[in-house]
Amino acid sequence: MYKLLIRPFLFLFDPEFIHHLIVALVKCFFRNNLINSVVRSLYTVKHEKLEREVFGLKFSNPVGLAAGFDKDAKVFNELSCFGFAFVEVGTITPLGQPGNPKPRLFRLIKDKGLINRMGFNNKGLTEAVKQLEGKDRRIIVGGNIGKNTQTDISAAVEDYARSFEGLYDHVDYFVINVSCPNIASLNELQDRKQLSGIVARLTQIRQNKALKRPILIKISPDLEDQQIKEIIDVAGEYGIDGIIAANTSVSREGLLTAKEKINKLGKGGLSGEPLCKRSTEIIKYIYQKTDGRLPVIGVGGIMTAEDALEKLDAGAVLVQIYTGFIYEGPGLVKKINKAILKRES
Repeated sequence: MYKLLIRPFLFLFDPEFIHHLIVALVKCFFRNNLINSVVRSLYTVKHEKLEREVFGLKFSNPVGLAAGFDKDAKVFNELSCFGFAFVEVGTITPLGQPGNPKPRLFRLIKDKGLINRMGFNNKGLTEAVKQLEGKDRRIIVGGNIGKNTQTDISAAVEDYARSFEGLYDHVDYFVINVSCPNIASLNELQDRKQLSGIVARLTQIRQNKALKRPILIKISPDLEDQQIKEIIDVAGEYGIDGIIAANTSVSREGLLTAKEKINKLGKGGLSGEPLCKRSTEIIKYIYQKTDGRLPVIGVGGIMTAEDALEKLDAGAVLVQIYTGFIYEGPGLVKKINKAILKRES
């Protein structure tokens, strides 16, 4: 039904407009307990074989929603009704910012992909805390943090530290986003020296906390193996809990969409099916280099249950979807969990 009727209608409109509309509708309609219960019964798969304990957290299943959908932590509880075990909110920056000029989100329908240059548009740390605090959470929530666009790279560590400190009592785990291609020079923070400075500061803050929140690093799919190896080394040196592989890509290789259209759309991070192979390669590389000791959340190009299984087979302990959720609909979460159960039965 989604792919035959709902998606064609949604795709008639600007993708960013549709995104905000869906968030608003979910927020509105899921206040009704009946709707809440019906949707949950349709999409949720519960079984002890799906449960995973990772980073000291117990996940009801291995499937989560990647950062970027619930930027301001408005609908994380409601999204649990679609069967997700965890939702990553953000990217959250210390100060609210509008992001890059519109239009900044584009569909590549032939490629089952998206190009975005959103630019960390969000309402900032204070607003995110307001949304998170005092709520009886029904789902594990990750906090994806980044620097403000106007913050110089040399001062980036202070932005990460501020959001880390402010969100510490309100999320279950953290993700250091140093790999989004839509913030000028952000990728420089994946350099060993720059990343070490951020990680050292955050782990130092964490040492003074009563509860140890897991910290993960989200990396780019465009990194060379040696660069990934350096990030693995930093993770080991500072006790980082895991890696998320991978973010969006600046690559445009192998796309079915006409080159003229791609060039007209301009810069931005590519997500969706074109990233599937590369993200799986990175997962496998990290797994092999660490003998599976460094947990990896696999994300990038998961459009089918088979794609998710492939990432789990490569060494991922959990998976996240985003573009697949848009193209395939909420039923994708259920399909993935049922496929896992079928294989483990």
